[in-house]
Amino acid sequence: MIERCDVAIAGYGPTGQTLAILLAQRGWRVTVIERWPRPHPMPRAVHFDHEVARIFQSAGLGDALRDGVEPAYTNEWRNARGETLLCFGREGEPSSSGWPESNMVHQPDLERALDQRVRALGTIAVRRGCELVEIEPKAERVRLRARDSLGEPRELEARYLVGCDGAHSFVRRWLQVPVEDLGVALDWLVVDVITPGNERWKPVNWQLCDPERPVMLSSGGPGRRRFEFMRLPHESPESLDERAIWQLLARWRLAEENTILERHALYTYRARWAEIWRRGRVLLAGESAHLLPLFGAQGLGAGIRDAATLAWKLDLVLAGRAVDALLDTYGQERIPHVRSLVAMGLSLGRMMCLTDPVEAAARDAQLLALSDAGQLQPLPAPPVMGPGTTQSDDRYAGELFPQARVRARGPRKREGLFDDVVGRGWLLLGADGDPVRTLAAQERAVFTSLGGVTAHVGPGAPFEERDGRLRRFFERTGAHVVLVRPDFRVFGTAKGDRAASTLLRALERELQSPSIVGD
Repeated sequence: MIERCDVAIAGYGPTGQTLAILLAQRGWRVTVIERWPRPHPMPRAVHFDHEVARIFQSAGLGDALRDGVEPAYTNEWRNARGETLLCFGREGEPSSSGWPESNMVHQPDLERALDQRVRALGTIAVRRGCELVEIEPKAERVRLRARDSLGEPRELEARYLVGCDGAHSFVRRWLQVPVEDLGVALDWLVVDVITPGNERWKPVNWQLCDPERPVMLSSGGPGRRRFEFMRLPHESPESLDERAIWQLLARWRLAEENTILERHALYTYRARWAEIWRRGRVLLAGESAHLLPLFGAQGLGAGIRDAATLAWKLDLVLAGRAVDALLDTYGQERIPHVRSLVAMGLSLGRMMCLTDPVEAAARDAQLLALSDAGQLQPLPAPPVMGPGTTQSDDRYAGELFPQARVRARGPRKREGLFDDVVGRGWLLLGADGDPVRTLAAQERAVFTSLGGVTAHVGPGAPFEERDGRLRRFFERTGAHVVLVRPDFRVFGTAKGDRAASTLLRALERELQSPSIVGD
């Protein structure tokens, strides 16, 4: 018997889980194939940023996130003498997405929350202990063959397959796509501990820029700490055993009698990405498509961004509202974003991980001089997505659109984040009046068919802004109307009486004739 679905996903880690949820919320039948019979019990990723928190919010995890993460508003770099070299962020200040800049999590807890959401939706079949062994593309579907834990065969047919099956992806190997590998191989000892009592670490996250041994210290989620120690050239992997770990932790007064050593592993971090993320009805996402270095902590987040972008593109293609070629813009948007994250991470790592005492002293002197002069080190520029489904001549296209805290007007006066109170999906937002009033009947019908939401800021708006983020966006851009994609990236802005119509016409052109790089 052949199991049929709209989208098959290989891999049930956070990327595969999130993609399944976002597709199921749009009404599609999803089957997930996961070769491991049980969830991984140990922590791995511990961080996701504000944009990713907003994507999880859109997947229905808002309350679970608030209860299950430890916020980190700042990140400090300190030298061996304890002097602060850099401090990014500001304590207690939420980001433009309405969430803390950094959110620290215990990955098994995150996966458990995602799994609960998967099961609540009811249209996602999860096949655990089932290993994908063969992919057979057909004209309008893709046939998959798998083996369950007893060696019994299982066959599936889907309109599309997405490989979210990790660094050793079977789907990527089957696609035989070229991989750009920067040749980076950094060995770090990752140590996860459960610390005594409810001890609070301040700052939550910081980096020890000590030439004798660089160390990264962070939350591992509520009640947990993570230490990452760089392996030095004279150390063998075998030498970094439990005895060595307790010696390293002693610097922070952590010992066997007051600390639980939950997990330790020597990781080799790499920097590489597939150069092609789609062939026919088979696509890649998450670590199947890219591996990022630890600096910047964007590995988990990159995969969740993949899921957010791919979900709405697949939705429109599956529904017949966009041509199949729209899926070619997925990789061309995401690959430049991943490349920029890799470059940012490696740049931070080169500055942090100086082991030559002279070079480290020069770095310290330079950064301390800037601090004394009141010059704050700016955060690296936010990575920008590549060209794709946006208004191509708009300088603001591709930006991450802010999420304000709002209060709905009327008797209920519900207060919360914009996406929860006003709505999400395609958003047409006006600076003054509701842009839907300027649309012709056919244009309204088109936007309604996309599940679009319209609203405006200012007097008479259906909500009251509590922090002014949306108003500041319009003041900065000078736009009258903005069209925002379901992954919260700006499609485009426009001015004038027919601004909304201009944006919808541009969107319709992109959905029917996508801007493919190289065409």
